Amino acid sequence: MNFDWLYVLEILPELLDATLITIRIALSGYLVALILGLAFAFARMSQNRMLSTIVWAFSECIRLTPILVQLFFAYYVLPEIGIKLPAEPTGILVIGLHYGTYISEVYRSGIRAVSTGQWEATIAMSLPRPRVWLKIILPQAIRPMIPALGNYLIQLFKEVPLLSTITVYELLNTANLLAGSSFKYLEALTLVGVIFLALSYPSSLFFKHLEAKNVNDY
Repeated sequence: MNFDWLYVLEILPELLDATLITIRIALSGYLVALILGLAFAFARMSQNRMLSTIVWAFSECIRLTPILVQLFFAYYVLPEIGIKLPAEPTGILVIGLHYGTYISEVYRSGIRAVSTGQWEATIAMSLPRPRVWLKIILPQAIRPMIPALGNYLIQLFKEVPLLSTITVYELLNTANLLAGSSFKYLEALTLVGVIFLALSYPSSLFFKHLEAKNVNDY
């Protein structure tokens, strides 16, 4: 079995374009996850027990079912009841929702890590609730969250190829199409693996550095 380097150079530009699509989907899904995760975290910490319980049950259902099943349900089942979106927005929303349930626990852990003295001081000073969260609590809570949030970003990025199952033309799906027309799967899929490694490994090192720095600072 010979490795065709000329074929690699031939398909590389198209795969790099698909890589940009993959990155766009990953970042969009991550933004959705950050927003939904914060909403879920606040709901879980709400004094309204019914709201907290509903969000907990919903989050457990999402976490305990495979993301692939959720993709199929959103893309193939929801249109039957009138909810239909194009493949890429569907994938972004499903990935964002799935990881939002995990990120919500990161938010809750970070917020709970803020010392009770900080909360008591804000109550004693009668500070407005929005100011308490934006100026005092969240700035202290976010710092220890960064390594965990970064790890979820890397993990989410590696989940994007699952969107090929609902016809999203990201990196893996594009490589499969190219390989199917040339029957050179070795080159195409090897290049996909190299691209994912080239993007994920430096990111992993960066977030490990942040985690070590955070531990040393504390």
